[in-house]
Amino acid sequence: MGTETKPQYSPGLAGIIAGETAICWVDPAAGLMYRGYDIHGMAEKATFEEVAYLLLNGELPNAKQLKEFTQQVASERELPGPITEMLRLLPSDTHPMDMLRTGVSMLSAFDKDLGDNSHDANIRKSIRLIARVSTLITDGWRISQGEQPFPERPELTQAANFFYKFNGKIPEQWQTRMLDTIFNLYADHEFNASTFAARVTASTLAGIYAAITSAVATLKGPLHGGANEESMKMLEEIGTPDRAEPSLMKKLGTKDKIMGFGHRVYKEGDSRVPAMREIARDLGKRTGKENWVPICETLEQVMEREKQLCANVDLYAAPVFWLLGFPPELNTPLFAASRVAGWCAHVIEQHDNNRLIRPRSLYVGPELRPYTGSPK
Repeated sequence: MGTETKPQYSPGLAGIIAGETAICWVDPAAGLMYRGYDIHGMAEKATFEEVAYLLLNGELPNAKQLKEFTQQVASERELPGPITEMLRLLPSDTHPMDMLRTGVSMLSAFDKDLGDNSHDANIRKSIRLIARVSTLITDGWRISQGEQPFPERPELTQAANFFYKFNGKIPEQWQTRMLDTIFNLYADHEFNASTFAARVTASTLAGIYAAITSAVATLKGPLHGGANEESMKMLEEIGTPDRAEPSLMKKLGTKDKIMGFGHRVYKEGDSRVPAMREIARDLGKRTGKENWVPICETLEQVMEREKQLCANVDLYAAPVFWLLGFPPELNTPLFAASRVAGWCAHVIEQHDNNRLIRPRSLYVGPELRPYTGSPK
């Protein structure tokens, strides 16, 4: 047996610096910055296209660049015919995240830049991925519901087009503004599990489609992107604000996992929560369904008191998506429709200055033992 010194070990890589990035900084004291810009100032004013451009290119676009980028994304939304046919072949009860993962993987075969990992080719593929992830979600959903996908509307922005492709209606301006803000808040979050999965895959010099397929697969898990789908199930079970505390205390008593609370990095509250809470409050007033925010606020108070845990963005994202008309099954795909911009930016950064990501493990199995041959 070797005499390797026992290294330090951090379960789940908590607190371990696994790389450098110029894309995003998550401040443990409740801050979030994209490329040097405080996202909270931008989130409520910028379009998603503006934020995606910033993540991919490192600088904000001027008016001409933003117009061109928005048009480029819009022109790439349509899916190749065989991919739409593949979506029809899947069982109707396939989870939208599984449809999305399969669709992203299949898209690679239709991209002429597939084998080119150069910076410029990666930017071109990123634009296609940002455009088509949304289409895979909306077209896949309609097909699973036995409906026909709607034709593309290239004059609509990414947020407006998502609504249109989902239900065939061009949204109100306030709905588009809300979805832009949500997309902006979700667009990147440093080395979270799905982004790190994408970077690990990219570090082998696998292409961007392989990396984004890894990211989508990772995002589905209920300890990551799937948390907001689980949060909505919990809120629906509670139903009314007066039931929030007793219901939560019961779950805590039985040691159930409470979704929508705690964060690996934020220790003084998720910086995205206040903006999402205000969207939820505004939506409650507009729709006459004002019970969700009081339920969430009660849950926040009880979890702070009992467990010293703050809410994360998933707690409020769940009712926001619900009030905007999206079923809970689309919560995590909506997350992916935004985060794909961040994933792509990280894959580009990884490829531009690559080193294979290959950590070590701490062996805890038996000591070296002799093999005495097969039993006779």
